[in-house]
Amino acid sequence: MARETVASFRVASYNSSVSLRLLKRFLRFDSPSVTEGMARVTRCFFASDLHGRTHRYMRLFAAINDERPEIVFLGGDLLPNAFSHVMDDRLSADFIADFLAVELDKLKNSLSTAYPRFLAILGNDDPQAEEPAIHDLEQAGLLEYLHNRPTSIGPYQVFGYPFTPPSPFQLKDWERYDVSRHVDVGAVSPEDGYRTVPVPEEVIRYSTIAEDLENLVEDTPLDQAVFLFHAPPYQSKLDRADLDGKTIDHAPLDVHVGSIAIRRFIQEKQPYLTMHGHIHESPRITGSWRDQIGKTTCLSGSHDGKELSLVRFALENPQAATRELV
Repeated sequence: MARETVASFRVASYNSSVSLRLLKRFLRFDSPSVTEGMARVTRCFFASDLHGRTHRYMRLFAAINDERPEIVFLGGDLLPNAFSHVMDDRLSADFIADFLAVELDKLKNSLSTAYPRFLAILGNDDPQAEEPAIHDLEQAGLLEYLHNRPTSIGPYQVFGYPFTPPSPFQLKDWERYDVSRHVDVGAVSPEDGYRTVPVPEEVIRYSTIAEDLENLVEDTPLDQAVFLFHAPPYQSKLDRADLDGKTIDHAPLDVHVGSIAIRRFIQEKQPYLTMHGHIHESPRITGSWRDQIGKTTCLSGSHDGKELSLVRFALENPQAATRELV
C-alpha cells in the first residue's frame, strides 16, 4: 500500500474515532433518541458556579466550539467573588464587559449560525448590581437572562430561579426565606447582611421561595418543564455540605443545606428536569452529581475543585447525562 494511501486511511480512521467519541458524549446508542428512527436530539451543556474563573470559561468555550451544543445552561455564581465587588465595584462590571462579552462575541462570530442559546441565571454570590451588564449581554444577543421567567425550547418550557435559602454569607441579593421566616443555625437572616441594590422592606421580610415558585408557574403543566435553579433540593444528593460534627454554641449544624421549598415543589409538581448548583462539595461527599425525585431528573453543575464541571445531555433523554471535569 502506498504511503499516501496509508496516511489517508489513518487520517480517516482518526476523524471517525473523534466523531464517534463526540457522539457518545451526548448519547447512549441504546437510548430511544438513537434507536427509534433517529428522533430529534437537542444537545445541551450545563455548567454552574464558575465564579469568574477565566480558565473555566475558556474550557467551556473551547468545548462549545468543538462540539456545537444547541443549548448552554448557566446555573448561577457566574461572576468574580462578591467580596471583590465590595472592595472594588468595577471588578464584576469589568469582568462582564472586558471578558465575558468579548469572549462570547468571539464565539458567536466563530460559530455563526451554530452559536448556541445561552440560558443563564445569577446565584447567591453574584451582585444584583451587575444585572444591567447582564441585560447588555442579552441585548447584544449573546445570552438569555432567565431571572424568574420562562422561555421555550421546542415543546419544553424552561424556568429560571436564582434565589437560595438563608446562608452564612453576608451578600443577600439572591437570598429568600425558604418556607417560613425560620433561619438555620449558623445562617444569616435575609434581613441582615448587605445588598447591592435597594429592596422594599416588606419583600425582604415576607417573601419566600415557596411563594415565588407558586407565582412563577401558576397553572402551567410541568410534565415537560425544565427548571434552572441555583439552590439544590433539601435532603438530596446535591445539597450535602461539609458540616459533619460542627456546632455553633453547642447546636449542631444541618449537613443538608438545600431548599425545602424546592424539594417540596419537585415532589409535588414533578417537573421533567431540574438543574442546580450552589453546594460545591456535595458531589464529592455523596459521590453523585445527579439525583432522582420521583419522575424528576435532578442534575448538579457544582464542583469544589479547580476544574470546570461540564454536564452534557440530550434534552430528550436527560437520564443519560454525563459529567466531565475539564
